[in-house]
Amino acid sequence: MLPQLGDEIFLTDGGMETWLTFDAGFELPQFASFPLLDDPRGVAALRAYFAPYVDLGRKRGVGLVLDAPTWRASAHWGELLGYGAAELDSFNRRAVAFVEDVRAEAEDVPIVIGGCVGPCGDAYRPAEQLTVDETFAYHRPQIATFSQTAADFVNALTLTYAAEAIGIARAAQEAEMPVAISFTVETDGQLPSGQPLSEAIEEVDGATDRAVAYFMVNCAHPTHFEHVLAGDGAWRNRIMGVRANASAKSHAELDESDELDAGDPQELASHYPLLRERLPNLRVAGGCCGTDDRHIAAICDVLVR
Repeated sequence: MLPQLGDEIFLTDGGMETWLTFDAGFELPQFASFPLLDDPRGVAALRAYFAPYVDLGRKRGVGLVLDAPTWRASAHWGELLGYGAAELDSFNRRAVAFVEDVRAEAEDVPIVIGGCVGPCGDAYRPAEQLTVDETFAYHRPQIATFSQTAADFVNALTLTYAAEAIGIARAAQEAEMPVAISFTVETDGQLPSGQPLSEAIEEVDGATDRAVAYFMVNCAHPTHFEHVLAGDGAWRNRIMGVRANASAKSHAELDESDELDAGDPQELASHYPLLRERLPNLRVAGGCCGTDDRHIAAICDVLVR
């Protein structure tokens, strides 16, 4: 039983990579944050990134779900960055240990550590869809590494099609780790693959015998998917987390932008009560691209009384 699936809201952090790029001034080749663990300045920046969220959790008396900076720490992206399997294994272990240190230094704040998994392809423009067996084989090494660390669960973010979610869920099952699956959607509320969100969740549940602990939506503004949550369907009960973008721009627009669109923290937070109304099991709330601790504090204000 994951702590964030109890009765209380757990907050997440915001957009790690966008903060590191636009606020901390780091260049992130392939949008990967894990190489910063080899740079003392990078480690200091990661500490500075997590600090206000821990402070928020302490002041508001809420728990946190914090992910290791491993969204790109898998084979395809590692190869593009010049890292082999052994180096990626080391990065994944060190990344979880880093967040473990953050948790150890904040004994008064409940913190759940996510072993963060990202898609093997581009999260905005997936050029190719792999089979379930191919995605299982691809994600298996990273998830096997997480099973040997302090990571409490596998947190798979910005997935764009159901087959990859199924492959990740099966790899987590093999490693005997809980897994959360988060899909991203386009401005029409459908996955980049064109599949409706409802069908993707039902397909994953059907193929894995509901092995996924919970589903989320991330890397999209609430206006992109609020409407698809308005209908009936038991699948909505499986969505227990939302990590929204600060900007209402499309993925294509964000991909081409040289400037950060941080939106308005209050405006973003104003959508979360409606999301909670349409998602009766909403337990995990936070942000994604363009968000920082200001957005998460505003979300906390509207969800946690």
